[in-house]
Amino acid sequence: MLNKFKVLTAGTKVSLLFWVLTISYTSLAQHYPGPLSPEESLKRIKLINGFKAEIFTAEPHVYDPVALEFDEQGNAYVVEMPDYPFEVEPGKGKGRIRILKDTNHDGRVDKAITFAENVTEATSILPWQGGLIVTAAPDILYLKDTNNDGKADTREVLFTGFFQNNSEAQITSLRFGIDNWIYANNHGQQGLVTFNRTPEAKPLAVRGADFRFRLDQNKFELETGPGQFGNTLGEWGHRFSNENSLHLQQVVIPWRYTHRHPYLPTTKAVTSLTDHEEIMFQETPPPYWRAERTKQRNKTFQENNLNRVEYAEDRFTGAAGMAFYAANGFPAEFYGNIFVTEVAGNLVHRDILNPSSKSPVWIASRGPQEQNQEFLASTDPWFRPTNLTVGPDGYLYVLDYYRQHIETPLSIPDELKAEMDFMAGSDKGRIYRILPANAKPQNMPVNLAKASGTKLLQTLSHPNFWWRLQAQRLLLERQDKAIIPAVKKLFSTSQDPRTRLHALYVLEGLKALDAAIIKKALQDSVPGVRENAIILAEQFPETYSLVLEKINDPVVRVAFQATLSLPEFKANKETTPALAKIIEKHGADQWFRMAVLSSDVGSSPEILPLLSQNKNFLQNSEPWKAAFLGDLANIIGARNQKEQISALLAQLMQPNVISDSLRTATVMGLTKGLTRNPNADPKVKETLAENKTSSAEDVLAAIQLLKKLY
Repeated sequence: MLNKFKVLTAGTKVSLLFWVLTISYTSLAQHYPGPLSPEESLKRIKLINGFKAEIFTAEPHVYDPVALEFDEQGNAYVVEMPDYPFEVEPGKGKGRIRILKDTNHDGRVDKAITFAENVTEATSILPWQGGLIVTAAPDILYLKDTNNDGKADTREVLFTGFFQNNSEAQITSLRFGIDNWIYANNHGQQGLVTFNRTPEAKPLAVRGADFRFRLDQNKFELETGPGQFGNTLGEWGHRFSNENSLHLQQVVIPWRYTHRHPYLPTTKAVTSLTDHEEIMFQETPPPYWRAERTKQRNKTFQENNLNRVEYAEDRFTGAAGMAFYAANGFPAEFYGNIFVTEVAGNLVHRDILNPSSKSPVWIASRGPQEQNQEFLASTDPWFRPTNLTVGPDGYLYVLDYYRQHIETPLSIPDELKAEMDFMAGSDKGRIYRILPANAKPQNMPVNLAKASGTKLLQTLSHPNFWWRLQAQRLLLERQDKAIIPAVKKLFSTSQDPRTRLHALYVLEGLKALDAAIIKKALQDSVPGVRENAIILAEQFPETYSLVLEKINDPVVRVAFQATLSLPEFKANKETTPALAKIIEKHGADQWFRMAVLSSDVGSSPEILPLLSQNKNFLQNSEPWKAAFLGDLANIIGARNQKEQISALLAQLMQPNVISDSLRTATVMGLTKGLTRNPNADPKVKETLAENKTSSAEDVLAAIQLLKKLY
């Protein structure tokens, strides 16, 4: 009996173990459902009315896609990033770039050629000179196939020194802009970047900024950011980016303006555009780990009396790739829209951009069909749209990383992490083509690589921005000076303002611009052409008077660019009065105030008496006026030039010129500026620390005291 009991007990133990494993597996399956085939996952995609999704390619022709670009021959290059989310040793990464081919022209890829492999941390690509520029932290590489076998056989390190310890936040998202610059997101990460083609150049510290460069001129510099993964440029040159929960931001003022002097109280020149907050409509429930982690975090917030709430769903947390749509494959109302992928929410969001009549900042709104749904959303929780691009056919291509989990393990509690397989899905990947419901894939031949200069000029009038931009890039690369007369003629005769703008920048790239062309462009009937003409006019002093006129342009973005550009025309006595007029007219907008203050001439005390000529301006207190005067005085204080401080104090002492509240704001700003200057007299700082500005009398006393010190 005892032996029998032992046998039964052993059997019971085996059964019990099997039961426990079964329950654990069932629980795990309930927490994290398994993958679907490409065809089954396609059925889970929901689009707004009038659109459909098709499989462009899937495993085994693509795995873990994060970037897709079509080159001038129509080749589709895809970047695969299978190592995410784990860091790999240098040289041992499995990152790969492949060329996708549709050999039977049925609209679906049936062949993949490995162009480059073991490209660690590759995240984005851009066609250039018959090869590819590749971001692969800490480098930006140039890869090229020189013997036409489909495989890169040359590898050049263009730039090096970028941050490389977080694949979610490092150099990425290469974009060729209409201004002939190539832009990349750096997420503000630190690094000392060098350019191997100009080894004599000083290393560039990139912390706090994004990055841009020109290989045709061997230039590289900082750009306003920080953008994380999403990066796109509109057809008029405006740049947009995102970072995690901020799905759409606009770069309002480029770095070259905000850093003309080092004294601005803030140089943050990026702003969120959405008028619908960061709310999204996902079709999937939050994954188990996220729901549990959110519960834990919110409990901690409550226990520590923190006024903070974290959301596990229906809020942007994983905004990723972006695409500006400017093509003819979709209905006309989609032209100029921006599409954003959300990897955590398993969806693609659309924003309609409209210009503001009062500010240079665009207004981003949901479409009429998307008031309670997204442009595209999947009920498959493995659907991970990392990126998207507009193809030569005018359709939208959505890259699906197709992973069970897409999150860095560092941010997940250990007890939740234990049952998660972060590599589940690394043997999968899909790319979908999004097109109108009644449309068919277009097998249009793309052969711009061998197109004549005349053909490329004709392509600058193509309705699809992709074609126009490729033609412009090829003309820039070729540097064929013989085509200059034809480009000038195209600028003068084209009825399409987009073509005129491309022609302007082709001339810029060929170093063939002249003042006469710029003057003509400054008087163009279309605001986007005038706006860019102002930027180009900075190279031609003889265009100053026309740029000066543009501060009164009826279109706010044109007036804004004139505000930024006027100080680039050195030593002109009309600039300061013009900037004062801009403050009177547009000063309620924070970006106009920042634009004026970003220059030395706009942040000098000379602007104050010009404003006082309009007695109502300084005597009628408004919050935005206090903000402007406070920032102006802050800059003057931080600059710490005795003659400027003395001039400012003298103006503040004049009777019946400035209201008490505006005088107070100015003195407080001056105090802040002097305090943050490391070279300011310690005695001044000590006196300011003891000074009070609680009443009008206190403020006047403070001014008298400062006058004695200065």
